[in-house]
Amino acid sequence: MDLDTPISQLSGVGSRRETVLNEHGLYTIYDLLYYFPRRHLDRTTILPIRNFSKGDVVTLIGSVETFGEKSTRRGKIFQAIVSDGTGLLTLTWFNGVRYIKKLFKVGDKLAIHGKVDYYGGFTITHPEFDTLEKDDDPVSTGKVIPLYPLTQELKSDGIDQRILRNMVKDVLQSRLDIPEIFPHAILDSTNYITLSEALSKIHFSNGIGELTLAIQRLKFDEHFFLQLLMALRKRSLQHSGAVPLLDIGPYFKLISESLNFELTGAQKKVIKEIHDDLKNSTSMNRLLQGDVGSGKTIVSILVSALAVGNNVQVAIMAPTEILATQHFHSFKTELDKANIPCALLVGKMKKSERAPILEGIENGKIPVLIGTHALIQDDIIFNNLGLVIVDEQHRFGVNQRAKLLDKGNHPHFLAMTATPIPRTLSITYHGDMELSIIDEMPANRIPVVSKVVEPTRLPKVYQFMKEEVAVGRQCMIIYPLVEESEKSDLSAAVEAHQQLDEIIFPDISVGLIHGRMTSDEKDEIMARFSKNEISILVSTTVIEVGVDIPNATVMMIEHAERFGLTQLHQLRGRVGRGVEKSYCIMVKRDVTDPSRKRLSIMEKTNDGFIIADEDLKLRGPGEFFGLKQSGFFQFKIANMVTDGVIIRDARKVAFELIEQDPNLKKESNQVIREIFLRDYADRLENISLS
Repeated sequence: MDLDTPISQLSGVGSRRETVLNEHGLYTIYDLLYYFPRRHLDRTTILPIRNFSKGDVVTLIGSVETFGEKSTRRGKIFQAIVSDGTGLLTLTWFNGVRYIKKLFKVGDKLAIHGKVDYYGGFTITHPEFDTLEKDDDPVSTGKVIPLYPLTQELKSDGIDQRILRNMVKDVLQSRLDIPEIFPHAILDSTNYITLSEALSKIHFSNGIGELTLAIQRLKFDEHFFLQLLMALRKRSLQHSGAVPLLDIGPYFKLISESLNFELTGAQKKVIKEIHDDLKNSTSMNRLLQGDVGSGKTIVSILVSALAVGNNVQVAIMAPTEILATQHFHSFKTELDKANIPCALLVGKMKKSERAPILEGIENGKIPVLIGTHALIQDDIIFNNLGLVIVDEQHRFGVNQRAKLLDKGNHPHFLAMTATPIPRTLSITYHGDMELSIIDEMPANRIPVVSKVVEPTRLPKVYQFMKEEVAVGRQCMIIYPLVEESEKSDLSAAVEAHQQLDEIIFPDISVGLIHGRMTSDEKDEIMARFSKNEISILVSTTVIEVGVDIPNATVMMIEHAERFGLTQLHQLRGRVGRGVEKSYCIMVKRDVTDPSRKRLSIMEKTNDGFIIADEDLKLRGPGEFFGLKQSGFFQFKIANMVTDGVIIRDARKVAFELIEQDPNLKKESNQVIREIFLRDYADRLENISLS
């Protein structure tokens, strides 16, 4: 028997069971061994009911004493009362009552997992649970008992926990050859156990210590292969032949010394990191991460001045015309001090406006060009493009970035993002890029005051807005939807605008912007708001990340509970850009426990990286990146939130391996090569292992 042996060859697996196992992705012995338990019952982790406290997340074993349906104002609920000999616990279900009530008999022994609450007695709402067999009690047997994910289809074909455990046990007790993935040197340097041990102990261990070692090794494997992909991607992107930008140059010094503020320690650090890369003949490929207002723009200006001082051209690409125009004004203000010409190129320009810019780019007289995706058009020919900067890089496709890079001879590449990304995610999702983080705010930056309010407080909020407008400042009001839907009682931005304009602020200019407007319409509204022709802007979430309205001092977010943490933080970043004290007022209307937690975090901190970490814990990596459909993270056991140490281990090993054996040709790396090509065959564009 080997890992490729069909599962049908196991005793007790007939054609019917084979079919249902196949439907669940279990075709071979390999699939069975990698069908990991979703939880383990260990006597040391089981808590008696008498020791419960409200808020505990617990695992317990109890017997069903009684159960039944109960009618409430909201409809029927199902409750079961269980006992473990030390106390009673009520289990409650609000959903799926018809299905749940069929699953219980008095006397059933259950393994229960969930969060404890207290309403006249201990209760768990919608617990996870498994029905146990007589000898499945880890307290009396002293065992660690694996609990597998079982669907109703598996159960209806007689495949219960006991059957599945016996199938795995039979495999592990046979003379199964489980080839080791890694050479001995890697296992010795990392202290991870062998694959054979890990697969055995993940299913059947003698204690929590053994189980932990098994889990760590299997997590390492999953992280390793993704990091291997990143190492190979990075290698494929590294082109020698880039122009080394060795000198700081006169322009950098002139502009940096003329600033009316001191650069933060973090800004100085990232400039050094960038320049260290630029000195090489291998193209830089770096991501600059910084929270809203941390000062990424001045870093990009200084780096551009450094590049021009080394006689190369710079292209800066932004996702929208508004943002590109804003960048142009910021760059021009500083570059003028050093007499460095710069130009703006956007889609709407007339031919007569474009022609001199195109000529200046081609003959090298314009060293810095700022624009939208208009920069990638065929008629734009650079004289000597040496540095490409892309702002909010996630808004551009890979092909758009590549097309701009192709306009130079292996130019250096700097991407920027204002979305703070947890480090564990960054080194996975952006693992083919070096990472620079601005994790310090400028000293003169006044933190935005954040406050969660009930709808009853709105009259006072509106009065406060009137007072801010009266002294020349501006406000924004954000709504989650464009128009009322049948399923939702949300206030719609369109309707709200009318009410705010006509009734609440009749003497104030109130504008409206939403996603169904054309780009031209949105640009016009934002331009008017920038010029303070509009005092209060009602908007859906289309307000651009990075758009700078220094005069806006109040952001009110309606139905704040409907927004994710990162989104709330990005919205809050639209105010507090100027010298005046600014406010973010979050109106809560339909609060749940998770949304209450989100809003509480927003009140407590302005630190985008803390918020990103909390958001990751609450939402998970797939939702954080919007990647649930893309299948970027193909993990069975690894966890992007908690595996920081293991990820760093995996990254170090993967990158060192590709350094030593770029094509995975060595005999000792053949198993790694085979697994990688099998699991990542669809991700190998621009990667060669020949």
